[in-house]
Amino acid sequence: MIPIMFGTAMAAAAVAVVVYLLWPTWGAGASSSPARLPVSIGATVFNVPTAAIRVKIQRHSGPQERVDLSFTFPSLEAPEAPKHVSADTMEEKAQPIDRIFLSISAHRDTLAPDTRVRTIYPRYLEPAATAVDDGLTMRSFRDGSPYSSEDLFVASAPNLNARCTRDAATPGMCLSERRIDGADLTFRFPRSWLAQWRDVANAMDRLTAQLRGAK
Repeated sequence: MIPIMFGTAMAAAAVAVVVYLLWPTWGAGASSSPARLPVSIGATVFNVPTAAIRVKIQRHSGPQERVDLSFTFPSLEAPEAPKHVSADTMEEKAQPIDRIFLSISAHRDTLAPDTRVRTIYPRYLEPAATAVDDGLTMRSFRDGSPYSSEDLFVASAPNLNARCTRDAATPGMCLSERRIDGADLTFRFPRSWLAQWRDVANAMDRLTAQLRGAK
């Protein structure tokens, strides 16, 4: 009996060692996406934060025709994932917009944004300009023009060109464009932010530098 018991113990020990060595050490878990993605738009490379991409199908590296992004203002961080809202949890009061939206698209040799400001917009603007803030001026587009019910805001230190809709049933929104090599960057933000227009202009400059400069 002693040899049998000894052999059984040795066999059990050997099985235990084999099971220990072969037991998987990995655990199941969701794979994490890279913090930034290199994206080529109009042959121009941008390094965009993955969490800032608004459209799920655009969350991949490589050539793309367009990418839509959003950033919290004034931190310019990628926004948190949207929370689930139900009829019980939805507040009656509308939440203020705290994001600046950015679309990057290939321009395909269309008219450059700064050229449009110099040559196209003046044809439809009222002659009088209004000083809104120190360094910021506003000119209204004529009624019946393609930009009716909009105003053009211009400043030079820092540089800002923004075409804004007027407040009505919905708050007015502003559109500011710039060209970087083969791509056009279109920023959108609430008109009410023009009360701090220098911060907004600097934020757009910082975002442009971050997307082009991060390697």
